[in-house]
Amino acid sequence: MADESGEIDVEALQEQLASFSVEQFLVSAASTVASLAYAKLERNDLADARKAIDALAALVPLLEGELADDLALALTRLQITYAQACDT
Repeated sequence: MADESGEIDVEALQEQLASFSVEQFLVSAASTVASLAYAKLERNDLADARKAIDALAALVPLLEGELADDLALALTRLQITYAQACDT
């Protein structure tokens, strides 16, 4: 966050970060990584797809609730799609 002089207000930024829910942030990050993995698989960029899938696999165990189940299912589908792409 920058003030009128263009300087970053570190305290305000720290306060804003502290107010975020870690769970919501992780769900958002996992969802973004899953979308990225799908996009990489569509482009047959298997190296980057694998990195995204591995990152998602690291995040999923940290999640809770219904969205965690959805993201775990997405992870499984991505892993299967990746394996199929590697076989062709």
